[in-house]
Amino acid sequence: MGQNDIMSTAEDVTDQFLRVTKQYLPHLARLCLISTFLEDGIRMWFQWNEQRDYIEATWSCGYFLATCFVLLNLMGQLGGCVLILSRNFVQYACFGLFGILALQTIAYSILWDVKFLMRNLALGGGLLLLLAESRSEGKSMFAGVPSMGESSPKQYMQLGGRVLLVLMFMTLLHFDASFFFILQNIVGTALIILVAVGFKTKLAALTLVVWLFAINVYFNAFWTVPAYKPMHDFLKYDFFQTMSVIGGLLLVVALGPGGVSMDEKKKEW
Repeated sequence: MGQNDIMSTAEDVTDQFLRVTKQYLPHLARLCLISTFLEDGIRMWFQWNEQRDYIEATWSCGYFLATCFVLLNLMGQLGGCVLILSRNFVQYACFGLFGILALQTIAYSILWDVKFLMRNLALGGGLLLLLAESRSEGKSMFAGVPSMGESSPKQYMQLGGRVLLVLMFMTLLHFDASFFFILQNIVGTALIILVAVGFKTKLAALTLVVWLFAINVYFNAFWTVPAYKPMHDFLKYDFFQTMSVIGGLLLVVALGPGGVSMDEKKKEW
């Protein structure tokens, strides 16, 4: 079987998967995408005092402002998740979660940690895809600016979302001489390039979903670590962040790459 035959078979399997799951995949994608915000909001509730004390000690902002920060995170994230899952005011919920991401990036000094910054940007990419998905084709992002096919803001939001999503995989690359990590780096890099440029996008994104889910379950198995150990919370945070990126990729699988992509351009050739 030649390379083209293998690719055609893989694309047929992907199409069959989409036909079977088309009614459920967008809902699963949204649930996965907001999972990290849902988990973090619940954690804010159960670790209220620890979170408040951390912010108060780090920023010397006083008890009141630290309490406001935790309350804003709790209400903003849980409220945004409820609106997204119920499909009400989704655009406002996305902008609210964008704000929470920006606030946390500054408050927890993520801005200076390249790995966590890239992961937060990847989460932003997932929200950008969700924002694009919530919009109708005929609506413009800015009042008075018409949408014209490929040049509409929605298409560029999909492009931006795809590009930001692949930042998650940049944090998974290992500069190790072992065969497994070399193979993982080569295959992973090829797939993220395909998603970013929008070529064979659904197949590449679905492959990344399977690969990333396997890595997530293996490396971030927080349920195997006792809850009282700090590593439990760290792995749990990492696990749900990764699930959110998986949700963004599932949106790409369900909805396609959008107009600004090689897949779309091929239709014109």
